[in-house]
Amino acid sequence: MSANPWLFYGRRAERQQLQRILERRRWFFLQISGRRRIGKTALIQQALQGAGIAKTLYVQVPDSDPAGVVAACNAYLETFGINARVTSLGELAQLIGRLASEGYVIALDEFQYFHRKQLSDFCSLLQAEVDRLAARAADVPGGLIVLGSLHAEMTALLEDRDAPLFNRATDTLELGHLDTASVLEILRAHADENPERLLFLWNLFEGVPKFYRDAYEQGVLNAERKPLLNSLFFSSSSPLRNEADNWFLRELRGRYDMVLQYMANHPGCSNANIEAAMADLSGPGEVRQVGGYLKILSERYQMIERRLPIFAPPRARSGRYYIRDNFLRAWLSALQRPVSAVAFRPVDALIDQADQRLSEVEGHALEDLTGQLYEERSRLGIGDFPVSERIRGYWDRADVEIDLVAVNEEERRIRFGTCKRNPQRLPGAVDALQRSAGRFLAAHPRFNNWRVEYVAVSPTIAAEVGAALAGRGVIAQSLSDLIEGL
Repeated sequence: MSANPWLFYGRRAERQQLQRILERRRWFFLQISGRRRIGKTALIQQALQGAGIAKTLYVQVPDSDPAGVVAACNAYLETFGINARVTSLGELAQLIGRLASEGYVIALDEFQYFHRKQLSDFCSLLQAEVDRLAARAADVPGGLIVLGSLHAEMTALLEDRDAPLFNRATDTLELGHLDTASVLEILRAHADENPERLLFLWNLFEGVPKFYRDAYEQGVLNAERKPLLNSLFFSSSSPLRNEADNWFLRELRGRYDMVLQYMANHPGCSNANIEAAMADLSGPGEVRQVGGYLKILSERYQMIERRLPIFAPPRARSGRYYIRDNFLRAWLSALQRPVSAVAFRPVDALIDQADQRLSEVEGHALEDLTGQLYEERSRLGIGDFPVSERIRGYWDRADVEIDLVAVNEEERRIRFGTCKRNPQRLPGAVDALQRSAGRFLAAHPRFNNWRVEYVAVSPTIAAEVGAALAGRGVIAQSLSDLIEGL
């Protein structure tokens, strides 16, 4: 384990926003949304400490019936030393009102479970308390924070016009992944910023602070790839061996897992690709259900996203599907099967298998990481290419493929990029990149007379490879170049 203690990393803007809400010392109703393990609870703890608030109650709502919720609440009341108990959801709502009036900040985690039919009465009961508190907001020193990890169900509870709590939230906060600068802050404190390590860990954990802390606590954040995989996934006490099943896949039923498995192994697949795969697995009758599966995985669970090539209209038919979360993609494509076979195969061979597959997946992750780094550098005003459009790739039906397209409207510059995990493959990719860029420019005449640039990206690029690229008029950029200054 690193000699440096684990600290709270990143989230400066979010922490400041939350502290400002707390420091008002008047009634508030805050909604915080974000995937599980993203650090919602840790953020609240930091903000409460920063605002000097000691009166707190935290309740993690179980996926249960009213009796289960009441029992869980009473256990938390005892833990927090609050001399009160409830016997019903109605009493829970009243208790929240009373505690807020006394200056408590109450946090209800996994609030989306109140969307379940057997718990739905609670929101109407809570509405009465919220309205009463809001009517005398200046005299109420406390507040309520509701946290949720299922976006669609949180939306249904708080933003649908027919919902009892519609328009009651005074503040909202959407918590995403840590940015790359924050991930680098973690690595500089507890490991190193070796570009291969950055890509390996980012492909596994992206910006989920809990996973980096798990690696830190296991003493492997600075370890080589295979010892890290063994400690986090393949040992009997590994903290992440059941993570995907517990926090992602347990919500799913039916064919959703088949769709996700296919998308993990075929990132960038089309709707037609998915339909064909489901027909092969389950027969042609399954094709009719694919649209429903994709809609639920996208809108309710936010596990997948449909991306369009840059400048494509929103309703274009050229969309491709991707799993949004790096951890879930890495688990399904590389780790799930080897981990499940631990009882039947030699562990070292399974770790080798997982590591090899992860190396292949990292090629796709490199494209996403490069785009994110371009955007972060532009936002901070560093680097050689300020961007005016979100970084995206480009493709069309004529087999044109460009990993990334960067646009600088002010300077009339456009940059086309190819990303390869293996730098030795970069010089051989130049012809295809320039040919595809030519077709792109022919299809988008508004870029006539713009300065056209080409870039080749890899974790590390040897001097001779960089020289070969420069001889072809291509800028060589390693991840070390792209993280400089972050």
